[in-house]
Amino acid sequence: MPSLSRQFCIHGHFYQPPREDPWLGRILIEPSAAPMRHWNERIVAESYGPIGWAHRIGDGGKIVEICNCYEWMSFNVGPTLLHWLERNEPAIYGRILQADAASLERWGHGNAIAQVYHHVIMPLASPLDKELEVAWAVADFEKRFGRKPEGMWLAESAADDASLQALADAGIAFVILSPHQAKAIAGPDGELTPVSGGNFDVTRPYRVKLSSGASMAVFFYHGVLSQAVAFDRLLENGENFWNRVNGGATGGLLTLATDGETYGHHFRFGEMALAYLLAQGRAGRDGLGLTNPGAYLAATPPAWSAVLIEPSSWSCAHGVERWRSNCGCTTGGHPDWNQKWRGPLRKALADAKTDLDAHFFAAGKACFKDPRAALVAYGRVLADGSAGEAFAKEHFTGGEAAANTAWKLLTMQEQAVASFASCAWFFDDISRIEPVNGMTFMWRAMELSLQTGGPDLRDAFRDTLAQADSNKPEEGSGATILRKRVMPRQQDAAALCLLALALLDIEGGLPAKGEETTFAWPAFAVTLSVESAQDGDVRVISGTARLGTPLEKGGDALVWTWHAPRIDRLPTGAFDAGSITVTLPDGSHVTRNFGEMPRHTRDYVALQFVEAVKKRGAEQAATMARHVLCLTGNWEEAQTSMPYAWDWAAFAPHLLAACVLDVSAADAKRAQVLAFCRDMQIPPLMYEQAARMVQAAMLRALAGEKPDWPRLTGWAVRVKQYLPQANLWPVQNAFWQLHSDDQGKRILGEALGFA
Repeated sequence: MPSLSRQFCIHGHFYQPPREDPWLGRILIEPSAAPMRHWNERIVAESYGPIGWAHRIGDGGKIVEICNCYEWMSFNVGPTLLHWLERNEPAIYGRILQADAASLERWGHGNAIAQVYHHVIMPLASPLDKELEVAWAVADFEKRFGRKPEGMWLAESAADDASLQALADAGIAFVILSPHQAKAIAGPDGELTPVSGGNFDVTRPYRVKLSSGASMAVFFYHGVLSQAVAFDRLLENGENFWNRVNGGATGGLLTLATDGETYGHHFRFGEMALAYLLAQGRAGRDGLGLTNPGAYLAATPPAWSAVLIEPSSWSCAHGVERWRSNCGCTTGGHPDWNQKWRGPLRKALADAKTDLDAHFFAAGKACFKDPRAALVAYGRVLADGSAGEAFAKEHFTGGEAAANTAWKLLTMQEQAVASFASCAWFFDDISRIEPVNGMTFMWRAMELSLQTGGPDLRDAFRDTLAQADSNKPEEGSGATILRKRVMPRQQDAAALCLLALALLDIEGGLPAKGEETTFAWPAFAVTLSVESAQDGDVRVISGTARLGTPLEKGGDALVWTWHAPRIDRLPTGAFDAGSITVTLPDGSHVTRNFGEMPRHTRDYVALQFVEAVKKRGAEQAATMARHVLCLTGNWEEAQTSMPYAWDWAAFAPHLLAACVLDVSAADAKRAQVLAFCRDMQIPPLMYEQAARMVQAAMLRALAGEKPDWPRLTGWAVRVKQYLPQANLWPVQNAFWQLHSDDQGKRILGEALGFA
């Protein structure tokens, strides 16, 4: 495509706060995200996935294209979110990496830019934490995208001279900021002109001079249009979206920037409007084309300069006060509340971090060659756990015990920095999950300080939090919230052993007498061996355990005895009564039971139980449903349901799935199943369960070496008849990526809704 004088760029800031349990490294249950397990899963389904496979609909409601929007937009994805996507959503993670590679090949500059690691407010961070946030972010980016980042997103676009200097020191070339952060601009002649409220040309890059003599390129996004995308329903219509962007692109580069979750999560089907807009840009409609900031900067170095308001951000009219004081900036839902709690929360965390830093450098002398160098380089391990051994050889000194201390000290620092993620202060009250998570990360860091010979900082932390009053009288102060909602989450050795044994039991993986097995979460592992086992209504099982992070080695063996009720023999609630007693290396004993565990841990175990039962029964039930469908006779005159309908009702999802998947079933039998389900008032979730079974079967069939096109087409036709609510979006995406010119594939495409 020829070079165009007018270009535009859509930037998406994709970020989720760290939600992992600090002891396990796994996100547990967040009930408010139901029907998903937690908000990461829900936002993946509503936004990140749809953006990677955005359906463009043409005339007649047919799909004309499935677009990977990441390939045509600038974006940053938070490192902690990328880490989670890599483990849990590899297909979406792959789409993001593919998009950057494709844009790099097309424009010579990739769409992806980095983001400060934990989304901390950089102007409020200590010099050490500034360096860590940037160094860890760069290491993560290089591991994932295979290149150095050209740009970096600042959390809440919060900037000042020191923050930009930290980026410049790491080789970052540009940032994207709000136009409201500019105080003055100057042309090539150097004469400054004061600006405010974004009343200047934002279609050119600017150079911001730093006090050190270095400089940083800045792209200011278009404030009015970005606001319209985020809050003014501009995404309702793709053509309207295009017209607004086209009208605002007067020359140079027009940049729009919003939270990436705007597309699909905040505004349902927003990714479809985005895909339409990007398609027009790809075609160069009206002489307006697409690019990304890195490519534009290489072609058009800044001739103008800007002076920033310092400190400033995109979401606080008072600089960065939203993250440390009662400045008046809120989400607006509670006008009678105050945010005086922000100051004590900031102070409690900052004071603790100062003391943890001192402990790290004092204790680190015995286990690191250079404590600061090791800490800065630790981003390599955060990005890739398999780099741990090489990292240890490069940075550790001493034996196995010293190495284990070193890993604990590094984890302590990572958890402490995580507690400063911006969302802890963004919302209206200290009782929300975001501040609670921030306190929990710091509580874990303080525990690791104690385990490595450091000071006990918990009383001082609690005392400062006592000054942070919730707006909800029933919540009390930050100290009350700490006691009720943070401290119960702490996982000691006994609780971790009990959790590992229970989950192994649920999955049918308990080791036999004389055997050993390891149950591992991302951040922690429990290696268990069984030495004796007595069966009965309450099993008594004993053995030894070694606990530690995946990178730690050796360690003291703990002795445990588990009284494990057989839930198939005892009354309801027996699971809670099961207990474990652990003998620690110092000879002391600790006893724990499930009744003491916090809500989110109990919910996690409950879901694992449900999924294990479902997994064991699903395959057999599906097979039986197909046989039963063939066995049942046609209904007689006046028959409207099945004999013993209450027994059949539990079987309904499998019968509905069989209606679609069983090619031998007569249409009359299928009609009977539908009539029966209506008569029994089968709830929507059972239809959803059936639809998921069909979806999974179609995906398996499409993944085969030679898909059976006629069979798949039959399924696609019948699913519309018998399960019209089925979500075929993943099936359509898988179909789109198949490369075949077979006539059978074209027929299936029509059945799946493609033009």
